Formats: sequence, structure tokens, C-alpha cells
Amino acid sequence: MQLYGYFRSSAAYRVRIALNLKGLAYESVPVHLVKDGGQQLSETYRALNPAALVPTLVDEGAALGQSMAIIEYLDETRPEVPLLPSDPLGRARVRGIAQAIACDTHPLNNLRVLKYLKHELKVSEDAKNGWYRHWVAVGLEAVERMLAASEATGRFCHGDTPTLADLCLVPQVYNARRFDCDLSAYPTIVRIDAACNAVKAFIDAQPQNQPDAE
Repeated sequence: MQLYGYFRSSAAYRVRIALNLKGLAYESVPVHLVKDGGQQLSETYRALNPAALVPTLVDEGAALGQSMAIIEYLDETRPEVPLLPSDPLGRARVRGIAQAIACDTHPLNNLRVLKYLKHELKVSEDAKNGWYRHWVAVGLEAVERMLAASEATGRFCHGDTPTLADLCLVPQVYNARRFDCDLSAYPTIVRIDAACNAVKAFIDAQPQNQPDAE
């Protein structure tokens, strides 16, 4: 099993956590998103992933893209240490939290969006960072409300074991801190992030612990 990714990629970070929680061995194949004009744009990588995005998981000769699809594939094919609850309502709640981050927040702050703002629309560095912080605040406020208002929230986003929701939350919080976002309004998120980052599977998946970390 091979995981093509970039150490700072939120999407690749999610998949690393999933693989670690499930105890699955994999080869990390770095794809640098900045060097050489973006290695993800090479014809070699596009042959593997036509979307030219990371991550890509290669398992038994099949190349899979999109982190959420990859994680659910892993959950279906390696059901030990499940990342979704057993009940339909629980699964819907976890997916809702995860998608609020992966579908509503993260795409607006993706590297290619930030590059477009800077290089094509010619916004200043301050304006670009303001864009980032604005959409992080909008997204995390919604997730904080989801978590704080629900009795289903436990040590983690849903109960007392990590789920898909935590796999999405932790990379988003990591990147929010990179861009100096104020997290003081999100105490539930900060608490859950701390609980996650005390677990070895999360620690080993952290960007600074990857072989391509700079």
C-alpha cells in the first residue's frame, strides 16, 4: 500500500491518521505541492490521479483519490477499528461534522485557491491571510456549535473513540494555527484537538513527523 501525499496537506493528513488508527503499514511517497511548479501537476502524477490533487492511495494495484472516499474505503475493507459509528444516526452526525470541514471550510483555503488569489487576482499577502482566517472562523464556529450542543460529543467529536469527524478536525485546527487564527472562541474544538493529539496514531500523522517535512 502506498500513500502519495504532501506533509502539510490536510487531506493527506486525514488519511495518515486513518491508516495509523487501523494499524496499516504503508509506504509514504512525497508529492511536493510547490517544488518544480507543483509535482502534482506532472504528467506522471496525473496518470495516477487525473485531478492532480493529493492524496492518492494505491492498494492492490488500484489508485484511489479524494481523502473522504479513501477513508471510507479503508473502513469498508479493513473494518477493524471502525471510523464510523454503528448506528445510522451516529454515522450521519459524524459525516455531517466531517463534511462541514472537508466540504465547506477546507476547499476555500486549499493551496491552489490561495495561489490563485495571490498570483492571478493579485491580492496582498495580508488580504490572502484575511480570506483564510475569515473562512476558517465561519467553518469552525459552525462545528463548535455542532459539538457543544450535542450530548453525543464526548472525549472526541462523537463519543470516546476517534471517528471520521476527528480525522477532519485535527488537520483543520493544525492549519488554523499555522495561519495564526484565533481559536479562543472554540473551546470544545480545542479540547477535542488536544485529546486527539495525545493519541499515538495522531502524533505519528502530524506534518512535522513525516519523511518529507521541511
